[in-house]
Amino acid sequence: MEDNAVLEEGFNGLTRAQASLPASWYLDPAHFEREVREIWGRNWVYLCRAETLDGPRAFRTFEVAGQPILLLRDQEGELQGFFNTCRHRGSILCPQAEGTLKKAMITCPYHQWVYDLTGRLRATGPMRKVAGFDRAEHPLHRVRVEEWGGFVFVNLDPDAPSFDELYGAETAYVANWPLEDLRVGHVYSKTLHCNWKVFWENYNECLHCPNIHPELCELVPIYGRAIMARRDDPEWAEHAEDLAPHHSGGLRAGAETWSMDGEAQGRLPGLTDADVEVGMRYVTVTPSVFIAHHADYVRLVKITPKTAETMELTAEWLFHPDTLARPDFDADKITQFGILVMEQDGAASELNQKGMRSSAFHNGVLMQEEYEVFLFQQWVREQLGEAPKSEGAASRASRRAPLAE
Repeated sequence: MEDNAVLEEGFNGLTRAQASLPASWYLDPAHFEREVREIWGRNWVYLCRAETLDGPRAFRTFEVAGQPILLLRDQEGELQGFFNTCRHRGSILCPQAEGTLKKAMITCPYHQWVYDLTGRLRATGPMRKVAGFDRAEHPLHRVRVEEWGGFVFVNLDPDAPSFDELYGAETAYVANWPLEDLRVGHVYSKTLHCNWKVFWENYNECLHCPNIHPELCELVPIYGRAIMARRDDPEWAEHAEDLAPHHSGGLRAGAETWSMDGEAQGRLPGLTDADVEVGMRYVTVTPSVFIAHHADYVRLVKITPKTAETMELTAEWLFHPDTLARPDFDADKITQFGILVMEQDGAASELNQKGMRSSAFHNGVLMQEEYEVFLFQQWVREQLGEAPKSEGAASRASRRAPLAE
């Protein structure tokens, strides 16, 4: 091991205690605006499910990193993304949240400039021709849009690496899930009074699990040991072949999925026994979303920063249409369990935020088990130019996959 190594080689852990981010980074409005620009404005951010734009001329509008975004399908059904801003004097083009354009054109409601669905300027309303103006030089400003598994992401940075380049290895890990075929069966949303990073840090460790999540620890016994995966234990090699859930990270005996009783409502088509035995697999697309894959459904959790000390938490539960059509389908058993866990996490995150307001607290300390929190915080530093970039920091296969050794 290198003398200055930060991560242990034989197991998942930090070699030494590490200072956490400055408390001001969770409280200061000016720093929050910097993060919005330099992190949220330069990374892939989840927008919506592709099926919510149903057919040619369907559109939806969003705000990403404080920027107005227009997402639509052109006449061929292809997704197009633009800044929702007219090239004339900057008016919003589509003030509605969603809808279907009556014609294959986008007309500015202010001065009637008209664009086709690929963003080209076609007409300037009642304005007379004037020297020095060329329509071809005034198309809508594009934003990069990519779709994976029916999930639509946008990136405002034209020079950022592609979605596949950053996350291809991680998404391949869940290739057997029929994501494009799934449909949203339930949505939950709540405002949390904490900085967006606090919620991500909570997601990236399980030291809090025994105290905060008794029901989850009963379902996933390794969480009751305050660790996330087999190799989080320095002595993991001594029981490397032991498939007992408290060592392997799988679900408790007899459980099939994350639900109130642990029972799955069928199995998603295409999954193997190995997929199901894992109990859960994660895809994490920092900074906006993580996606948990289970035997019978997929749960997406979206983080949206609002202010330095508030964020919006949104969860979507996706099911196969055949599951939704079953007469015995009981969504509540699944959604109630997920909501319970998220509300516990939310309450803990709000406690964390309140405590950091102390004038005596300048920054915390990360212990050995908080290696994922360190990696997340290091990623934040790198995004802000406060640390040199390290290969693979933006995307790494989640160590929460218990049987993927």
